[in-house]
Amino acid sequence: VSYMKILSIDTSGLVGAVAVTDGDILVSQFSVQYKTTHSEILMPMLDDICKKINLDLSTIDAIAVAEGPGSFTGLRIGSATAKGLALALDKPIIPVPTVDGIAYNLYGVEKIICPMMDARRNQVYTGLYTFVPKTYEGKSLERSFDMQVIHEQFATSVEDIADRINEIGKPVVLLGDDVPVYHDKLEELLKVPYSLAPFFQNRQNAAAVAALAGVYASEGRIVNADDFAPDYLRLSQAEREALEKDKSGAESKAKLAEKKAASRNNPGIVRIREMSAEDIEDAYNLEKTNLGKEAWTQKQLLDALTRDDTIYLVAEKAGRVVGLCGVQNISGEGEITNVSVSGDCRREGVAYKMLKQLLERGHGIGIKDYTLEVRAKNTPAIGLYERLGFVNEGVRPGFYDEPKDDAVIYWKRK
Repeated sequence: VSYMKILSIDTSGLVGAVAVTDGDILVSQFSVQYKTTHSEILMPMLDDICKKINLDLSTIDAIAVAEGPGSFTGLRIGSATAKGLALALDKPIIPVPTVDGIAYNLYGVEKIICPMMDARRNQVYTGLYTFVPKTYEGKSLERSFDMQVIHEQFATSVEDIADRINEIGKPVVLLGDDVPVYHDKLEELLKVPYSLAPFFQNRQNAAAVAALAGVYASEGRIVNADDFAPDYLRLSQAEREALEKDKSGAESKAKLAEKKAASRNNPGIVRIREMSAEDIEDAYNLEKTNLGKEAWTQKQLLDALTRDDTIYLVAEKAGRVVGLCGVQNISGEGEITNVSVSGDCRREGVAYKMLKQLLERGHGIGIKDYTLEVRAKNTPAIGLYERLGFVNEGVRPGFYDEPKDDAVIYWKRK
């Protein structure tokens, strides 16, 4: 195992967790599973750990992060935080597959290990694992094991994973947040002896992520911050709906990826995607050019990116960020906070494409109605919003400065 000082983060599920390990010592860990959001607790948890153990983040060797699958919002928050820290500290990232990390909670268990996480649509994120004793010159090493991946993490039905477990024919240990949901069905489907992991080992655990990251580091499975991206294993709800609406109804994820890659290589194509940590500086410069003193700061944009009640999109053209828009969900009402397009890309439909996707994706985080404010003299923007179905419902006189202007309040109600 690689002896490194590792900061580990896991926000892939209901649990929010941070840990610091130094070689084979667990220096500190902080884990919360309560009625709160990862965007509210992750940075305070990290700050608290640093204060409690007098940790200078510049002394860590790497940042380990649960790379997915899991909650799209949770993964976005964890990956953005990890990438932001890695870029600021000039440290590498050790990506740990989420399901592998959960399985590593049961280090040394020689039964079949089957984690299960909610993947929606009556599916689970799962995989099959076991631990085998390490050997040296034909002899087993005491209390030393290698994790064997029998089936790498994937999304499937409960019936399918039960069939695979039955085919192996060995006792299995179940763990993960979806086991209670499907307990009755699993009891009916499984033909082999099964047991449930105890509560203190059955959820995401940043210490387990760090331990497995140490193994991966020794194998060279380290990436730089620029190359890291979360592994969702499946398309987001908005992308799935877009695919389902396609005339053929059968465009595969691989083909979609090819289309995105082609758009990046074609300087005339605008690609709309979620904003990431490495976009912050470009997004800030775009805002500053367009809005001057009214522009959001880089810190405000980063804070917005890591909240789980927001969605921020950028438009990319020829590898350059040329557009930005965002929305925040406030009790079911979506406040559209930013709409910026580069001057040389206006009148090309960039803002329309961004907002169209933003409105569709917003429903996925519980937004029913949308509102925004626009300068009364910004005729092109007003035309765009009305084209998208927004209706003028009031005015704030003299709201904007430099130049002075009224703010028109628009709503798009369900």
